[in-house]
Amino acid sequence: MKGALEKIALRVREHIVRMSGNGGCFIGASLSAVDVIVYLYKEFLSIPSVSDSARDYFFLSKGHDVPALYGLFAELGQIERGRLANHLSPHDSIYWHPNRNIPGVEFHSGSLGHLLPVAVGVALDFKIGKMPNRVVVMTGDGELNEGSNWEALLVAAAYHLDNLIVIVDRNEFQANLRTEDLIPLEPLEAKFAAFGGAAATVDGHDFAALEGSLGRIPFRSGSPSIVIARTRRGKGLPSIEARADRWFCNFTEAEIQQLLKELRGEAGAKLVSETLTVR
Repeated sequence: MKGALEKIALRVREHIVRMSGNGGCFIGASLSAVDVIVYLYKEFLSIPSVSDSARDYFFLSKGHDVPALYGLFAELGQIERGRLANHLSPHDSIYWHPNRNIPGVEFHSGSLGHLLPVAVGVALDFKIGKMPNRVVVMTGDGELNEGSNWEALLVAAAYHLDNLIVIVDRNEFQANLRTEDLIPLEPLEAKFAAFGGAAATVDGHDFAALEGSLGRIPFRSGSPSIVIARTRRGKGLPSIEARADRWFCNFTEAEIQQLLKELRGEAGAKLVSETLTVR
């Protein structure tokens, strides 16, 4: 399992790097979310087709990570790989945030704090209808500053939505600041517990650890499960990893080629990161 998932994750990261030119993208956060999203779609979510009424649902609330989702959809054959070159084109729907015109995107997002409440409503509908569907929503850690998330968690706990799974991409950055330097979030597990959730922390880049954690869901019968996935912004590119100034990047074609070499670990891929274009 691990080797196959790592290969897919590498290809998804290559797609993200290519989408970081011609207008740029939120590359740092997209790279941090890749492994979790790959694991979900390859090993956890049951989505035989987007028209299957019993399918699981995935909501990407931190919508600026959508290059990771686009890249995976290309690897899964849900969209043509060549279509990713249309990123930011006015003639396509592939841009900075999810759009339901892309097959597999369940809901538009971009306004942070928006999709957890939506996911709670969907999970409640399934619970009322005694349906087997699971609802997974990925949020950013900085996104947790939005009060709508905590209101939604109160509702999820009140209605015993153990079919709801919240995954927090805990890369410790929001925009160009560290979360703990702006509005500290810790202790996150205790905060989720106080709002009626059952939380666990996992290495978001370790597929075996993700399997061990997600395989225990629901963590507690009658409660929403929260997975705090510890990740690294810019994962896979040491030159930009965990850098506050590398949250949104617009690279030249030459820089993209250097980054692809760095990502693949190719010999001679020496990159002077201070020269990279950031806008």
